[in-house]
Amino acid sequence: MPPRADKLVFDLDWNLLRTFVVIAEGKSITRAAERLALKQPSVSNALKRLEDRIGTRLVDRDATRFELTEAGLMLYEQAVEVFGTISQLPDLMHGMTGAVTGHVSIALASHVVSPLFDRALSGFHKAHPRANLTISVAESLEVVQRVRERRASFGICLMRERDPALSYTMVYREHFGFFCGPGHRLYGRKDLTLADLREEASVSFQTDNISDALRPVALLRSEAKLRGNVVGTSSSLEEVRRMIVAGLGIGPLPLHVARRDVDDGFLWRLPPYDNPPAVDIYLVTNPEKRMNRAEKALVEELEAEIAATPVEARIYGP
Repeated sequence: MPPRADKLVFDLDWNLLRTFVVIAEGKSITRAAERLALKQPSVSNALKRLEDRIGTRLVDRDATRFELTEAGLMLYEQAVEVFGTISQLPDLMHGMTGAVTGHVSIALASHVVSPLFDRALSGFHKAHPRANLTISVAESLEVVQRVRERRASFGICLMRERDPALSYTMVYREHFGFFCGPGHRLYGRKDLTLADLREEASVSFQTDNISDALRPVALLRSEAKLRGNVVGTSSSLEEVRRMIVAGLGIGPLPLHVARRDVDDGFLWRLPPYDNPPAVDIYLVTNPEKRMNRAEKALVEELEAEIAATPVEARIYGP
């Protein structure tokens, strides 16, 4: 029989909950033991003790399978919320008075290139030089997950579908075009049409598919009838650019990001030249996150920049 809620709260060993989160994220007792610097039997025993304390099975596993049960998945989702709250405590307690201090953790998709965001960072640092920040780059799905779990102060990324628990503000709109490198047979040609791209080898982003964040680019790829197998993918704009320049294939890049490389001769713009696919980039925040003063200040700075910049000035590309 499951324990009474009030008794569970006071009797639960919180270390067991932390161990379970690591097990769930690693999908392996062995990997969890390595991450926690414990012996494998100790981690297995901790899982067993937690299941006994909760009163239900949390993991189904055998030699080839590891899956959270329905109860295990629910417990994991609640546990990361708990640890997200706990992780905020040092920053919330630090610098309650005086100058704004504290740490801001920003999660970005790899191709967030916007003078608006740069101005916000500059204004924030000038106003609050004692605050510090970390910028980490991840796939947009991971960015949203970090914000939802309150492991990031906020995120800036593409959007596949909205999480109703989060808040979204459009920062800017970027347009994508196809490009090739100096060694490609189409480089330097100005007489091209979309039909000339048919059956060309290509590289792209991991989210470039019909059901993901770069759906408009995937649709254009289909219209151009590029070769079915993409020869190289990455979640990083820098690495997609590298593959294009190296001649692995043609590939999509934001027009405003690629402009300097085009001017310098590292990239060549390919069709279509009219009506390039557009993708919106969003500021993502979690209303349930208790922000420290530095986090609040940077989000307010960014929101002020967005509000002060007309929408047409936040459309990059054509």
